[in-house]
Amino acid sequence: MKSVYFDHAATTPVDPRVLEPMLPFFCERYGNPSELHRLGREARTAVEQARAQVAAGLGAGEKEIVFTAGGTEADNLALSGYLQRFEPGHFIISAIEHPAVMEAARALNRLGWAVDFIPVDGDGVIDVDAYEQAFRDDTRLASVMYANNVVGTIQPVAELARIAHEKGAAFHTDAVQAVGSVPIDVGALGVDMLSLSGHKLYGPKGIGALYVKRGTRLTPLIHGGGHERRLRSGTENVPGIVGLGVAVELAQAEMAETRPRLEALRDYLARGVLENVPEVRYLGHATERLPGNVSFTVRYIEGESMLLQLDVHGFMVSSGSACASGSLEPSHVILALGLGAEEAHGSLRLSLGRENTKAEADAFIEVFPPIVDKLRQMSPLYVKG
Repeated sequence: MKSVYFDHAATTPVDPRVLEPMLPFFCERYGNPSELHRLGREARTAVEQARAQVAAGLGAGEKEIVFTAGGTEADNLALSGYLQRFEPGHFIISAIEHPAVMEAARALNRLGWAVDFIPVDGDGVIDVDAYEQAFRDDTRLASVMYANNVVGTIQPVAELARIAHEKGAAFHTDAVQAVGSVPIDVGALGVDMLSLSGHKLYGPKGIGALYVKRGTRLTPLIHGGGHERRLRSGTENVPGIVGLGVAVELAQAEMAETRPRLEALRDYLARGVLENVPEVRYLGHATERLPGNVSFTVRYIEGESMLLQLDVHGFMVSSGSACASGSLEPSHVILALGLGAEEAHGSLRLSLGRENTKAEADAFIEVFPPIVDKLRQMSPLYVKG
């Protein structure tokens, strides 16, 4: 059987329809968008067209979109760029944030900022009461991801943003996993800042954006020629920006068809695993989750062992999150759900994309149980009942 890619939460292939409009801006229309000659004007027009496409996909204004080098930079600009305007005080994040937010928060903590990490329940949903009670008089910002990259759980972002505003704080959401997969309307959500990344929605790597609500002031992290309304200096990545704009536009246009199909395939695959492999726990919320996320933990064996065996059989999956840069530590997300380190080490994430099929799901359901049985027989922890 051909190779099957079940790792779209890590990255997606570039859609040919995205690549095609990017290509001229590498070699033919290569102008710097800050220049006033014809090539420069062409590049500037392309950048602003992409800005309009991204803004339309979020329900935002064009001047509220700042292009970055990816989701990680967008998250750092949101947290550090916003908080640097104040004397060190307090801010809030959830206990299951992506490392881009988690490590930015720890860096700010080392600079004197107090931070609370709000717990989640066994499904990965933030404890709203604990969140509300964590606000202080000097709380400046709350940041809670829209959808988790490991277990797929979607958070009640509109409610969290409302609470933050009632407490006098701004609100940011890392929506890198969500944009392109579920409908996003920044106005309805009430967020002040929102991060996204191109390579999660069939766009190129190395490009992202931060939505910054009109009136929200940031201090730039990168200084130079004052590009992107003086918020992100550096000559714009024109091909990447063009690709991001097209990717967002295509995702929005096709979501009504793609989302329900992926949800049905997700549930079918999850059901097949749970019915055919004993002692498996499905991770994340049963319904409030990303359409393509299937995450589970298998007792008595390690995720890396399952991953390598599946790779031999042609299936490309993840043992948690590819964004941990090869770390062998158990996922902080899965630990936050209340699982022990042993179970956390046995996690596997399958993230489906629009090219995946029921035949591929059937093939996985056939191949996976014997792999688990083989690895359990080798495990010193497993005692067959």
